[in-house]
Amino acid sequence: MTVLEVGRLSSRAFSGVSGFRVELVRDWTQALSRWGNAGSGTSFQHTHWLAAWYGAFDAVSPLIAIISDNATDQQVAMVPLIHRVKGGIRIVEFADLDLTDYNAPILGQRDVTDARLLCQALMAALRRLPEGIDLIRLRKMPAYVDGRPNPLASLGRMGSCSLNGNLIVIGDDFDVYRASIKRMQLPRSWRVFNRFPGATFRIVASVDEALALLDTTDAQQQARMHSLGSPFSLNDESPARFYRDLVGRGLEEGYVVASALVCGEGIVATGLGIRRGTSFVFLRISNAGKRWSHCSPSRLVIERTMAALHKDGVRQFDLSIGNYAFKRRFGAAQFPLTDASIALGWRGIPYVLRDYAAQWLRGHPWLAKRVGRALGKLSHDGE
Repeated sequence: MTVLEVGRLSSRAFSGVSGFRVELVRDWTQALSRWGNAGSGTSFQHTHWLAAWYGAFDAVSPLIAIISDNATDQQVAMVPLIHRVKGGIRIVEFADLDLTDYNAPILGQRDVTDARLLCQALMAALRRLPEGIDLIRLRKMPAYVDGRPNPLASLGRMGSCSLNGNLIVIGDDFDVYRASIKRMQLPRSWRVFNRFPGATFRIVASVDEALALLDTTDAQQQARMHSLGSPFSLNDESPARFYRDLVGRGLEEGYVVASALVCGEGIVATGLGIRRGTSFVFLRISNAGKRWSHCSPSRLVIERTMAALHKDGVRQFDLSIGNYAFKRRFGAAQFPLTDASIALGWRGIPYVLRDYAAQWLRGHPWLAKRVGRALGKLSHDGE
């Protein structure tokens, strides 16, 4: 464990505002024991999610920052980070590796009154790591964490992330929502599916059944990606271990929800997500392939899962990150996410410049297309 303290900073720069103490812990279990707050975060900062993540990805180094206010000695935030080396570049980033949709700190009970000062303290602590850092990359940050401002989002520009969230908020009458998406003809899809003997939808109740269902999800998603000529990595050793540990930890208490469309011929579609109170996030959806396309199984398992959870009090449904047309058809409203890249050494500068260039180009689609065509031509000419 390394303890680094950043005291009162320049009164000229920060008007005499007290600083923050940053404690960097190298083990998730130890960090959790030192964190005295229950805290608030997105569904992806739940202790089950982070315990499963740090347990599965043991090739990277955990680096959890616990930030306290020097003036009050109260803990204000815990930031789940990792340190790793990629291509010779020493990087600090969120515990993510493309599995976590929304990255954010866990916030303590006390509000952060000076986000800039907190970020300054965290950056100063990371600069003093003995192993050194070239680059800090904080990606997919929402502007708010459980209704409170995300202090780390102030490091970047809102909407700078290439991805966005997709949120559906439903009132107390689910039939009103169903009527709003009638063009999807999901009642018809349900009738078509019900023609098969034994056709049913169910929420899985046992861990063993959910783990078996996850095997089917892996197989169906891999087949789908193979048909598209795209790689599939969610059944690699570490991601597979993560999802199975997550199911084992969270299913019985309702944090993890697994669902399926099943008939006499087998499992037609699967759904996996996480729930926190009245909010639910879809993580993975799969189906058994083209043979079942006439009943739209992926859309159907989404809608049936939403209906079942709505009866149990869920009112916000997140279709996860990514811009796909079917999410708009479900009525999802997009919300922006923030990326921030900070170079702490000269070797990190090219990566920061590349990240900011990519962000700028996304704001100028016509130019991005020209650059893409030019790069493609250069690549072709070099072959």
